[in-house]
Amino acid sequence: KFLLPDAVCEPDIVARFAREARASAKILSEHVARVLDVGTLDSGSPYMVMEYLEGQDLAAVLRESGPLPLEDAIGYMLEACEALAEAHAHGIVHRDLKPGNLFLARRADRRNILKVLDFGISKTQKLTDSEARLTRTRAIMGSPLYMAPEQMRASKDADARSDIWSLGCVLYEVLTGRTPYMAETMTEIIAQVLTTEYP
Repeated sequence: KFLLPDAVCEPDIVARFAREARASAKILSEHVARVLDVGTLDSGSPYMVMEYLEGQDLAAVLRESGPLPLEDAIGYMLEACEALAEAHAHGIVHRDLKPGNLFLARRADRRNILKVLDFGISKTQKLTDSEARLTRTRAIMGSPLYMAPEQMRASKDADARSDIWSLGCVLYEVLTGRTPYMAETMTEIIAQVLTTEYP
């Protein structure tokens, strides 16, 4: 994974990429895509070498097959919980859990294993000055259909409980085929999450 030349000129994007590499490298769970190497190309573009995953993300599975059987959904969510437990133990909050960031990889024996991807907008409980500035400059960081109310109010307030909320939204979707909140605009989704009864 590497940044395209245009993105190298954007300090926020470079910082997010570096944060993803650091966060992913700390988490040793078999349910997080492993980072094998991090470096910089001759062009100055940062890169990370990650394990190769064969399979598809849960978003693609839902598009192709619809809701999952209860046993499969629970199994995958437990694997995601294992990944998050380790991330949270390291003080890392993902902040962007959604079906597109949960990948069903195939093991050598052809069984599926869930891998949590994309710690690009994760945060650590103790932010560096640059991470704190990056968080402050973003009005919304994450995917609104899966974001907890406190994260919608202020991304810096997201903590481990925010990831649990997001995972609950994913579980709702993999069992029902729809997200807990449905609206045509991001503003309407935010209003629903902040003001309506939870389904």
